[in-house]
Amino acid sequence: MSLKFWGLQYLTSFKTCFIYSLSPFLSAFLSYFIFAEKMSSKKWLGLIVGFAGFLPILISKTSQETVGGELWIFSWAELAVVIAAISSVYGWILLKRLVSEDGYSPFTANGLSMLIGGSLALTHSFFAENWSPSPITEFVPFLECTLFLIIVSNCICYNLYGFLLKRFSATFMAFAGLTTPLFSALFGWAFHSEIPTLSFYVSFFIVFAGLFIFYSQELVRQPSLPAMKEHA
Repeated sequence: MSLKFWGLQYLTSFKTCFIYSLSPFLSAFLSYFIFAEKMSSKKWLGLIVGFAGFLPILISKTSQETVGGELWIFSWAELAVVIAAISSVYGWILLKRLVSEDGYSPFTANGLSMLIGGSLALTHSFFAENWSPSPITEFVPFLECTLFLIIVSNCICYNLYGFLLKRFSATFMAFAGLTTPLFSALFGWAFHSEIPTLSFYVSFFIVFAGLFIFYSQELVRQPSLPAMKEHA
């Protein structure tokens, strides 16, 4: 999470969100190596197409991105968000195990993880940032934005995602998650005057094609639409 916020200083909101759309592919990749899950040739093809789809938007850069430094063709901000996405995916894998296999409620698992992670981030801030006497200079805007972020992200989104993991297939959740860069681009344009580039749309359609190839077998075997009706 800390890496994501650091990278967000230099990246547009829709590019940051789009990089997080690596999640379905990273999840399959980690599951293959960590849990020895089998992958068909079609899934490998979808994985390769999906990863390739991120190249256009990663290669396309703004002047703001280069301020944080570069490594080869990638900016440090992009790499920070990629690492954050990998860590987030692994966290969701552990959350899925806690909720589905170990019997913990989504609220308990989410609350404890946020408490421990937040404590570690605050400790890192104390040693890495300037506290004189605190790193906050504008308390009212900070409290307003923090409260809104906690309600929307931590209380609603994370708990809702953990709740939905128990009721909908991973296929449906993966395809639903691919809409987030589009909403991010819309809100970025509305609130921050961010204009999505052509590379954003090219990457989006390539990634969508890769995700469709990857999940096409599961869509035939276990369509998500009946599950939606069953729990409606």
